[in-house]
Amino acid sequence: MASKPTSTAGYAEQSSALFERYEAVDPAKLYAWLTPDFPEAPADVIDIGAGTGRDAGWLANLGHRVVAVEPVPELREGARLLHSHPHIRWVDDHLPHLSNLGDLTFDLILLSAVWMHFDREERAASMATLARLARPHACLGLSLRHGPIPEGRRMFDVSKAETIELATTYGFRHFVFHSTDQPGRDHRQPGVTWTRLGFRFGER
Repeated sequence: MASKPTSTAGYAEQSSALFERYEAVDPAKLYAWLTPDFPEAPADVIDIGAGTGRDAGWLANLGHRVVAVEPVPELREGARLLHSHPHIRWVDDHLPHLSNLGDLTFDLILLSAVWMHFDREERAASMATLARLARPHACLGLSLRHGPIPEGRRMFDVSKAETIELATTYGFRHFVFHSTDQPGRDHRQPGVTWTRLGFRFGER
């Protein structure tokens, strides 16, 4: 019996094409729904599933100190070269546990196109990890993918309601919601939409 694809399945094989697709998207536009709630620079930020480094590079250029977590070597090493910046630290790690970060905590936690790769049990463990990483009043932004699953990938269609309930259980308060088609012509896939959720840690 063939093994089930992992959360990173397909990314190494398609890394060249992904650099072209992902880098075509302007992160300032992608995060416009959440940037009013970003902490003032310089802040400690973690970009989980940093991919091509697009968002990490943008955040570092805004003046933040960024830990960019990416488990796929082909993406991580290419991103390190493309977005070389003294305020980006590249880490080989992955959810649910992020065991290579030690006792680091952050003011801003971003997961762009990551959450859909985890099943229900992994999502619960991942949210516990995010709570461990969050400083008081930290901002958390994550996206939920809806639509056809590309061949060879491991993805789940996770609801807004489930995500808010889970985040609340671990001490996050939901404060902003945005739903949109996938942005950018070069990044668009037929039938794919995104739900984006913003949370604040430890507030009532």
